[in-house]
Amino acid sequence: MSTSDLVLLGVLGALALAGGVLVFTLNSMARVTFSLLASLACVGGVVAVLGLPYLGVVIVLMMVMEMVIMAVFMIAYMMNPAGLMPMSMLHNTRGALAVSSVVFAALVAGIFAVPWPRRSGARPSDTTLQVGMSLMGDQMLTMVTLGFVLLATMVGATVLATHRGRYDRFGDDLDQRPAKDPAGGGVGR
Repeated sequence: MSTSDLVLLGVLGALALAGGVLVFTLNSMARVTFSLLASLACVGGVVAVLGLPYLGVVIVLMMVMEMVIMAVFMIAYMMNPAGLMPMSMLHNTRGALAVSSVVFAALVAGIFAVPWPRRSGARPSDTTLQVGMSLMGDQMLTMVTLGFVLLATMVGATVLATHRGRYDRFGDDLDQRPAKDPAGGGVGR
């Protein structure tokens, strides 16, 4: 690793840690969501710097979509406006501290107790292909096809669930003023 890689690794690691700390110190669900997004995006950057760019990008894309969906649902369905009302992410602090301390100690002990394997052979030239083959093996085409089918299913379900278009309330020739909502509500009722 070059010096710039090590510096980038340190900066991304520190930012990921800071974002993780903010998750438990901020007082609204919306702010917590975006600090968790920042933390996990930095983790994806760390993975990319460590030599697995494909996996790093996948982590970032997954976390962005997951956190955006979570934020949208908070804005749409939470009792308080957009999850911005003060709240606490800390519950049962003593019990959580005890459990997390035991788990942390066990993980650290595992790091030193496990006999780590030595690298055998040369590092592959294309780590993206190596990760893909390790994860999916001969089913790569199946998984790519499945991804497109799932995307088409989501788009189709959204289109079918929406019984009217964007401009239906203006009439067939877009000349109905004031606009009339076909569902029965809104202006012009």
